[in-house]
Amino acid sequence: MQEWYEKIKNSTSQKELEDIRVAVFGKKGILAAEFAKMKSLPNEEKASFAKELNTHKEALMQLLTQKKEEISLKELESAMKEEALDVSLYSFKSNTGAFHPVMDTLDRIVEYFTALNFSLQTGSMVEDDFHNFEALNLPKYHPARDMQDTFYFKDEMLLRTHTSPVQIRTMTKQKPPIRMIAPGAVFRRDYDLTHTPMFHQVEGLLVDEKGKVSFANLKYILEDFLKYMFGDVNVRFRPSFFPFTEPSAEVDISCVFCKGDGCRVCSHTGWLEVLGCGIVDPNVFKAVGYKNVSGYAFGLGVERFAMLIHRIGDLRSLFEGDIRLLEQFA
Repeated sequence: MQEWYEKIKNSTSQKELEDIRVAVFGKKGILAAEFAKMKSLPNEEKASFAKELNTHKEALMQLLTQKKEEISLKELESAMKEEALDVSLYSFKSNTGAFHPVMDTLDRIVEYFTALNFSLQTGSMVEDDFHNFEALNLPKYHPARDMQDTFYFKDEMLLRTHTSPVQIRTMTKQKPPIRMIAPGAVFRRDYDLTHTPMFHQVEGLLVDEKGKVSFANLKYILEDFLKYMFGDVNVRFRPSFFPFTEPSAEVDISCVFCKGDGCRVCSHTGWLEVLGCGIVDPNVFKAVGYKNVSGYAFGLGVERFAMLIHRIGDLRSLFEGDIRLLEQFA
């Protein structure tokens, strides 16, 4: 038996210990063979022989357990040394995280308007027909609804096509003056180089007593905002139509790619359309119960701004998760 004590003491791995355990304590092991010899011993010798074997069995098991714990501790210490990291060293292989270009652009937009005391308002992405269309001067079967053909559920519920319902719900809950922006995801049935079924909008609304808000106020703040986002660009306002504003305007900036000289991106016009705006239509105020007020509103697509700021050619690439594109912003 003494040789097994030595083998256990000299073991250097868990595998050696497991082999010894099977050889000593297994069904066909040394101890089982020794106990089998008792059948041939005289009765007066059996008790002492069994006592000696049980003593060895207990001692070997205790030594095996201690050696197993000792080896486990050494293996753990060795693994910790091998895997140790010096956190004070700079690693050129480490990856730096960054905001997604759309979220980064959205943060910049929100930062600008909240600095001017515009409150930040959010709302549900599932809306009813009244708040999404009718309260915004878009009655049923109005042809302007075709521009926002969207995803409908039953009972006139739909995925919102713009964040304007947030403006309506805000106006029904509080009295003027109101100075707010409503950022968030919106949904339309579009999919091409410059449109996706889901995108992000930021819409702004300012309402005050009649006569206190003019188109000049709107023009000033949007010109300043666009220069904040795009740098030294020219800004122009073109007459347009939106059911919820009157008068309405599309806002263009000089092309950031060709600096206004004309290129394929701007269709050789030197201008890029970036947002829509206008003075809030009286019918919208009527729908929310406002009287003797005036206000302006504007809306923009965040992805459109991100594309222009970062020179991204295909809007869909912002949602494909291509690491080669996203690593450029790290």
